[in-house]
Amino acid sequence: MDRYTHKPSLLALTPLFVFLGIYLIISIIVNDFYKVPITVAFLISAVTAVAMTRGMSLSARITRFSMGASDKNILLMIWIFMLAGAFAQSAKTMGAIDATVNLTLHILPENLLFAGIFIAACFISLSVGTSVGTIVALTPVAVGIAEQTGIETAYLVAIVVGGSFFGDNLSFISDTTIAATQTQECQMKDKFKVNSLIVLPAAVLLFVYYIFAGMHTHVPTPENSIEWIKVLPYLLVLIAALAGINVILVLLLGIISTGIIGVLTAGFDFFGWLGAMGEGITGMGELIIITLLAGGMLEMIRYNGGIDYIINKLTHRIHSKRSGELSIAALVSLANLCTANNTIAIITIGPIAKKMADKLGIDYRKSASLLDIFSCFIQGLLPYGAQMLIAAGLASLSPISIIQYLYYPMLIGISALLAILLRYPRRYS
Repeated sequence: MDRYTHKPSLLALTPLFVFLGIYLIISIIVNDFYKVPITVAFLISAVTAVAMTRGMSLSARITRFSMGASDKNILLMIWIFMLAGAFAQSAKTMGAIDATVNLTLHILPENLLFAGIFIAACFISLSVGTSVGTIVALTPVAVGIAEQTGIETAYLVAIVVGGSFFGDNLSFISDTTIAATQTQECQMKDKFKVNSLIVLPAAVLLFVYYIFAGMHTHVPTPENSIEWIKVLPYLLVLIAALAGINVILVLLLGIISTGIIGVLTAGFDFFGWLGAMGEGITGMGELIIITLLAGGMLEMIRYNGGIDYIINKLTHRIHSKRSGELSIAALVSLANLCTANNTIAIITIGPIAKKMADKLGIDYRKSASLLDIFSCFIQGLLPYGAQMLIAAGLASLSPISIIQYLYYPMLIGISALLAILLRYPRRYS
């Protein structure tokens, strides 16, 4: 099937407005984000996207929607969701989470619990280059710590998610870094230098905040001894992730290790292991449905000219470096809003940003940094982004309950906006 789109159209963005109106606005009005199931909001917006498409039969429209839902990136995420669910539940059933939480509470001083989780998420994501892998590895531990300490689960999960975007934005092996530097034709080390000058102050400020926020946190000292063998699945997952192994292989290694250790320690028998994996996969059902509906809806928006409309409007009448940088930031942000994938947003907007940089004399290192930072800023706050969905799924929470505590994505967005307005870093502006 062809990939051509209709002419740029504001009307094409209607399904996105429908989703935001049903899920966000109604939930805010009634002050309850559990009143409107996110699956229902996506179903209504998906039906709207199919119904409003013109120039083809209903069968062809459904086929077009299905193309978006079956995109290779969507299917890869579903693989990850299923394996993550199987690993998280089998690890929980055999006692790996309790053992890891016990170890964490033994090691970290009370006042460094929040800061320690944040630094762990930053370090892992910087090493592996993926926010998803970091969230999969640390979210169950954060949930376990919340259950043991009485700290709000959404708060600790948000620390993990926020820290995971530190590496997603800065890592040399991150998809977003590769996409940003390739489209802007600059070196990774140069982009890293500019990027870090913009976001590191935000990370340091937040780290200090977490130290002070945790000063009055009471963490009970665990009475049980550390069961090192049950911590092994998480250590294997973290080591494999740090070694740069594909996230699917990392999760498979984790699942196999939980099975072997669980059987050896009588955490469960063979059929108990299979049952735990099945329960974990089933628990990801809603997440998988949301991902499929979002992929199809966003493809219809693209096909009907929604993304092209945004691009055309924001590239009109630009004459200065500052306005050019603001337009690059707005373009990649809106593209990310429409695609729910920061890498795809950068690939989509990157060539346009390069042309604007050529025309206005914007430093390629600065444009690459802005593409990456603003895409991570938006992706980190999207209730229907993969990172938020998987964190919410693993923690059994509403995405909105996590978003309110996502300080790091908010701070890097503010930092990048100030960098544009104040012409910082001066050397690259």
